[in-house]
Amino acid sequence: MWASLIAVFGTLLGSATSFVLQQRTVRVERTEARSHEGRRERLAAVTALVAALADHRRAMWLREDLRLAGAADAYEAARADSHTTRSALTAPLVTLELLAPELAEQAKAAATAVYALRGAPDHASLTALRSSAIDAADALVRQAAST
Repeated sequence: MWASLIAVFGTLLGSATSFVLQQRTVRVERTEARSHEGRRERLAAVTALVAALADHRRAMWLREDLRLAGAADAYEAARADSHTTRSALTAPLVTLELLAPELAEQAKAAATAVYALRGAPDHASLTALRSSAIDAADALVRQAAST
């Protein structure tokens, strides 16, 4: 009789142990999947923001270059284009701030550097501001890669 009770107890203990280990494995796999998905979403957000920054930087460069050259007709079209690219910058910026708050400050700095191209007093300043905007975007990418 004792042998039967020990066998039943051993079977129950084995089943319980197996269940606990299986649940733990499922939990670990779920956590890893969430982590991987989070990294993928964060990568997409950084990529979208950097692309939007580049588009707006290009539009602002062209706009301000035309303004400094005195090309009033072409300037108005470039100005409209810069408004479109600035609007396109908002969604990726907000998305990145929500998905990766640790990158928010660097992302805002990169956007601010692009916005600073507006009203450059001369071509040399415009070139320096463009270079600063590129550096700020590169710094965002480096920080995103390191975190």
